[in-house]
Amino acid sequence: MVYIVKDSADFDSQLELAGELVVLVDFFATWCGPCKNIAPKLEEFSNTYAGKIVVIKVDVDECEDLAMKYEISSMPTFVFIKNKEVADKFSGANADKLESYIKKLIN
Repeated sequence: MVYIVKDSADFDSQLELAGELVVLVDFFATWCGPCKNIAPKLEEFSNTYAGKIVVIKVDVDECEDLAMKYEISSMPTFVFIKNKEVADKFSGANADKLESYIKKLIN
C-alpha cells in the first residue's frame, strides 16, 4: 500500500514505523503528468516488495518544508531512506530504474 503523507510530523512518524525497511519516498505534484503515469508502478512495487520496502508519497505543494529539506527541484523525485538516512535518490518517471534501485537497496 502506498501511503500519502499529510505533513512533516506524519512523515517522521512513517519513517519511525518503517524501522529497518527501505523507505521509498515519491515527491510528486498533483499537476505532474509523469507523476500520474508512474503512480500505478509504485502501487505494484509496494505489493511486490511488501515486507522489504515502505512506499510513501509527498505532495510537494502540500509539504513544501519536506521538499526543501530534501532539495527537490523536479517531479517526480524518488528518495530512498534507510535507517532514517538518505541512501539514494533520482528524478524522473523511469519504472525500470526505480525497480533496480529498490533491488539494490533491499539486498
